[in-house]
This record gives sequence, structure tokens and C-alpha cells, in this order.
Amino acid sequence: MTDRIRSLLTRTFDKEQKKFRRDVDWKPLLDGFVRDGTDDSTRARVGLVEMLKAEQPAFMDGETIAFLRTVKQIPDLHSDDEMAANRAKGIAYGEKGVVFNLTADFAPTIRDGLDARLAEIDARFAQCRAEGDAEGELFLSNAKLSAQAVLDLAARYRAAAEAQGLATVAETLAQVPAKGARTFHEALQSLRILHYAMWCEGEYHCGLGRIDQYLFPYLDADLKAGRLTEETALEELEEFFIACNRDSDLYIGVQQGDNGQSVMLGGVTRDGAPAFNILSRLALKACGELKLVDPKINLRVDKNTPMEIYTLGTELTKAGLGFPQYANDDVVIPALMKWGYELEDARDYSVAACWEFLIPGCGMDINNIDAVSMPSCLDAVMRGEGRAAARPQTFDDLKADLKAEINRRCDALQKKYAHVEIFPGPFVSILTVGCIGKARDICKGAKYNNFGIHGTGIAVAVDSLAAVRELVFDRKLVTMAELVKLMDTDFAGRPDILAAARTAPKMGNADKSVDDLAVWLIDAWADCLAGRKNDRGGIYRPGTGSAMYYIWHANELPASADGRLKGHPFSANYAPSLDVPVKGPLSVIRSFTEPDLGKVCNGGPLTIEVHDSAFREADGVEKVAQLVKFFVDRGGHQLQINAINRETLLDAQKNPELHRHLIVRVWGWSGYFIELDKPFQDQVIKRVELASSEG
Repeated sequence: MTDRIRSLLTRTFDKEQKKFRRDVDWKPLLDGFVRDGTDDSTRARVGLVEMLKAEQPAFMDGETIAFLRTVKQIPDLHSDDEMAANRAKGIAYGEKGVVFNLTADFAPTIRDGLDARLAEIDARFAQCRAEGDAEGELFLSNAKLSAQAVLDLAARYRAAAEAQGLATVAETLAQVPAKGARTFHEALQSLRILHYAMWCEGEYHCGLGRIDQYLFPYLDADLKAGRLTEETALEELEEFFIACNRDSDLYIGVQQGDNGQSVMLGGVTRDGAPAFNILSRLALKACGELKLVDPKINLRVDKNTPMEIYTLGTELTKAGLGFPQYANDDVVIPALMKWGYELEDARDYSVAACWEFLIPGCGMDINNIDAVSMPSCLDAVMRGEGRAAARPQTFDDLKADLKAEINRRCDALQKKYAHVEIFPGPFVSILTVGCIGKARDICKGAKYNNFGIHGTGIAVAVDSLAAVRELVFDRKLVTMAELVKLMDTDFAGRPDILAAARTAPKMGNADKSVDDLAVWLIDAWADCLAGRKNDRGGIYRPGTGSAMYYIWHANELPASADGRLKGHPFSANYAPSLDVPVKGPLSVIRSFTEPDLGKVCNGGPLTIEVHDSAFREADGVEKVAQLVKFFVDRGGHQLQINAINRETLLDAQKNPELHRHLIVRVWGWSGYFIELDKPFQDQVIKRVELASSEG
């Protein structure tokens, strides 16, 4: 790391950039929209234009990649009353209703420049006018004005850079984003501006996608021409990564760090060739040196991936970053194809934000539109809800009722989202395949428009099924009714039943009797969403993720049959239940790869904690890398490994000022431990430390 990068890193981590920020009162703008009944597309355009007008060019000393947020708030474009009125009409929204959780197609605009997009817009506008396509004219007009606003801010940045003697910044902004990038540095600057503008338009959880693919031609040309060496290229990439952390505390998320700034490395190209390249390697090295939470690194691998790549990824795990998150091409690509994605697109997959799979630039999938709590479904059928003859009388009845309850909740979600609308994003539409050609905003749909549904608490549900089978049907220690009453009181007065519930077989120990239940539940979950269509021409994709629901859904339930007490969180994503004794990570992987995970490939990684002492031995990295490969060879879909030390986490709660740089994996993203709310900190602390006893 150079001295310049080290200085930028320190000052950015210390949030020196806050000195440039100011508040802006956007209420008059919203009041005007409401008063005038302004259409949604125009609101999006005016919101972006006014936001960028309010931005003031600002520079950090020593930087050569510019643009940082100086206005704290993004304008609200719709009032609460308007949103309530829309919902009363039967309109449903994903979260805030705007475009979110997606990765744009940055490559064409980095290559051609926004001037080329404006020329395309003008040509298509003339056609719309000739055809009397008023909707197309409105979209294209707002898209053009949005792009011009971005160019105007870039021009102001260039003028300010010239005035301050920042020659490199000024020269770069003379080329991009108006014209196509010619060098790696210009491509990085163009990407920074385009990504920045998306956030300013109101999109959020905006991924960066496969940077090692669409930025590689610029790096390759610079290296071959002698304009860069690997060392100077690393310096430029590290500066770009630091820039991703300048505004991230302003980005919306459930917790600090939950902002969706993810990149995907490696895998295969659209024609199926190995894609890992020198830029992939430099990105891993940059993250290892910087030790920042952004960008979050995802690494695509398969059964043919060289062991060296697993080792490079594991070096980041050793550094305690909570990434890379691994995705298995051998599972994900076929799964996407079965769901209707074309082969070349499936090969080009990335992640939306945390871990939900999507295709950059042509996916308007709402990958986390809702969730189904598997433990809640089981709780309902144990109480006899939905069965005319009261509680199930046999274990087979219980399983049948559980599948019926999952299906009933899927019916309810399909009804809830019978009519989904998305607010326009004229600027992000410029970065989306086909929008200009169709003269339609991305809110009207893209090539893929699927909905993703999380399946939360899978391990808790499986463990609870196993416990009910043992306590009620096999050993007959209690009746179903008695067990439900005990669950409502946290097993008060019956420590023997609580102990029996907790010692019943659990998922994660390679116990076939339990793992067969996991296979059954995953199949049932997939079956309940199979064949369903949404109103945007897409399907419903089941997943094994949890997002923040692992706390929310847990808080809605009493104790569960596996011995989990009321309020105790589920495990994050697809992982052993908290506090469940397991033999070690190998047994966990064996259990959690028994199901056919291609059926539930919306995303949702197996999450494993390893004690940081695993890396103290000389061969620690090699052993953990082999663990990852074992998961891939077993047919796992997605994996994240967190290297933690419980004592360190506890000390960080007591003395946060001593642990400012401590990073943990939360659910699908990494964050600074001391910035998390206590319930999220506590959940991380309670995760099982899988210090393997298997050798």
C-alpha cells in the first residue's frame, strides 16, 4: 500500500469527508409534487436534477477519483398519504417502492460515454414522436434530462478541480462520463460517477457487479501499453474501493454496512470460459490490504476452480472480513436456467446486494420481496390451525400439514403481491439493457422480472420436527397439546422436557434421521412456489436466506419444539440453529448439502463460524480453503465463513473505542461490529464457533 493510499484510507475511515456535508430541506419539493399531482417519472427526474444541483464539488486531499456526497438526504418523492392511498387501491410495493437491490449494466456507458446514450435517446425520441407514443416521449425526455444533470455535475467538478490545481482529476473528467473511457483510471472514475448517480436518484442497494469482467479490457490495455504496472493498477483500484466507503454511512440499510455494495469475481464468461483474471486477483489483494467493509466480495467457483483461488479467498477470511462469499457455478447456473434464464445470462450472474442472484443489466427481479417463516408454519400446525380434525395424529400427518401450511402462506403472498408497481428510475434505465430501445422505464419491467421469497429458520424448523418426532411420537414423553403449552411458557416447570428437546437430534451433525427431514422440507418449500407466476411476467424463486427476518420472525414466535426459547433468534440464513452442539464444520457441510439446493437458489448462504485460532497454524489457510472446496464438491450453492473470537466480540461491546476496525459478517454483508445494534451484536456472539473436532 502506498503512502497516498494509506493516508486516504485513514482519513476516510475517520470520516473526514463529513466536513463537506450539509442538510437540505426537501419538503417544499415534495409539497409541490403533491400539490401539482406530478407524474412519477417526472418526480424521479426532478428529484435527481435538484439533488445534483444541490451537490457541491468536494475533494479529499490526494485523491484522483472524485465524487462524494455533500447532501445528506435524498429527496422524498411521495408522501405517506400518497403511498397509503396507493396501497388502499391494491397496489403493492417491494420495500420503498423504488428500484432497488439490482446491478446495472455499467459496461456500455463506461465504454461509450453518456453522450452516446443521449444520441440514442434523441433518435428513439424522434421515432416515438412519429408514432404518437406519449409514454415513450415522457420516459426518454426525463432520461435525457437526468443524464444531462449528471454531466452538468461532472462539468462543475471539472471546473472546481481546475481551479484547485487538481490536474489529474480535471483531465479525467474532461473525458468521462461524457465520452468513453480509454484507460483503467478513466473507467474507474466513470463507474464511480454512474454508481453515485444511481444512489442520488433514489435507488439503493446498488451492486457493482462483475468488475473483473467489464473493467478488465481497460486494465489489460494499460498493462500491455506500459501505462500501468500491477503495482500502480493496484493503487488505482484501492483508491476506487476507498471511494466506495466515503458515502456508505449515508446509504439506507437495516444496519450500518447493509448497503449492497457487492462485487462478483471469477466464475465463467458468457461463453463459458474461465473468467478469473489479473483484475480478480488484484481485487482480492486490494481488499486484503484495505480491510474495509466495502465493496463486499463474492467469488464464483466450481469443481474445476484451481486450489490457488480458494486459497486467495481464504486469505480474506483469515483477515476477518467476513468475505468473500462463495457461489457455486455448478449449482447456480443450472438452477437459473431451470427458472427460465438463458444460458449466456445465467453464466453472467452476479448478486443483487447481499446474496440474491440476478443478471446485471437485464434483471428487474425483486429478489427479497417477502419471506416465509418455517418455524411459524410448524408452530401453526402443531396448534391444529388449518386442520378441521384438530392437531395431527401421526408424524406423517404433521409433515403433510406443514407442507399445506407453507403452501397456504405462499398463496397469501401471491395474493398480497397480485399487483406490484415500481416507481420509475429514468437514469438507472439508461444503464439497463433495452430500456432506451423500448422507450420504457425499467419500472415497466426488464428481461427478467422474478420475485424472491426467503425461507427463514430452516434449521429451527428441521430441529423442531425432529424433536416432535422423538418427544411426541417415538418416546411419547408429552402429547402435542402438552408440548404446545410448554412452548408458550418457555417450558416452565418441565426442565426434563426442555432438556429432551435440546438433546434431540439436530441438523448439522450429519445425522441421516435429521438430514432426511431437511431434504423433505427443502423439497416441500420448492414445491410450494413452483409454477407460480407474478403479475410482471416472472416467477417466484424460493431461497434459503433470511435477511433481517432471522430476528424479526423469531421475535414473533414463542419457544419452539427444539428447545429454542421465546425471542431467541434463528440462525442467519442457512446455518445450524444457535447454541446447537455440532461436531464441526465438516459435519455441518455434510448435513446442509444433503438437500437439492438448486431448487431453492434465490440465494441464502450456509454460514459457518470458525474460531480465529484456526489460522494460527501454518496450514490453517490451506485447511479452510479445502473446507470451502469440500462444500462446493458436495453441491453447496452459497457459502460464507466468518472468522471470529467470542472474547474479542464481548470486549468490543464493553470497549467499542478499542475495536473500531473489527468486522463481522452479519447476514449477507459485513459491517463494523461496534456500529451494529445490540440485538445484532448478540446474535453474532451467540453463533456457534465451529472449532472442528474432526481433525
